[in-house]
Amino acid sequence: MTTQTTPRAASGRRPQSGPPLLLPVLVFTALTIGYVAANRSTPHPDASGAEVLRYARDHGTAIKAGAFLLLGSAFPLTVATGVLYRRLRALGITAPGSAITLAGGILAAGMLVLGAMFGWAGGRLPADASPALARALADLSFLSGGPAYAATFALLVAGLSVTGLLALLLPRPLCWAGLVIALAGMVGTLTLVGSGFAFLVPVVRFGGLLWLIAAAALMPRTRHEVRSREGAAA
Repeated sequence: MTTQTTPRAASGRRPQSGPPLLLPVLVFTALTIGYVAANRSTPHPDASGAEVLRYARDHGTAIKAGAFLLLGSAFPLTVATGVLYRRLRALGITAPGSAITLAGGILAAGMLVLGAMFGWAGGRLPADASPALARALADLSFLSGGPAYAATFALLVAGLSVTGLLALLLPRPLCWAGLVIALAGMVGTLTLVGSGFAFLVPVVRFGGLLWLIAAAALMPRTRHEVRSREGAAA
């Protein structure tokens, strides 16, 4: 992992690492938990179109509330991603890990937005809507907010874990745990060809939340903190 001090830091000015990182991560966590609670009774992906349509007619308010929370969670995730990227740059990280972290976080937020849009549309189907339409909207919502989100969030976790491991920015056990979560997110895309991999989506969603909270709390703000860790590791 190649690191270098930014020109601004070299000139004697204090590098700007951005606003507090833990706050947007905690807001993202709260909104995600709220979304899951609101949609705890959502029919499984293998449910019939008639079941999905019946649920949409009976629980339209809950579906819309869940879509609102899911949409809202995309914004603190975007903020946290931007702060992470800026923090890595301020710490002198010029390797691809910082860019992968940024791209993964933005893509993951985009998947949450798409999931919320499809979910909201599915929650306000008219009385004469066809079961096939209800099933299609539910599939699109699950795909974007499930496997696609898990895979893109895995990029964020992988970029930050590899950078944290090689540059000694995060504890090694946390970095290795992040790489396991990232692998689970990538393997979770196999849900598209076999439902047996669907359990990996909640593993990444909830395991990733815990991991991100820990990473946000432990991420150093200055090069002095990094040098202290390097000295302790030596």
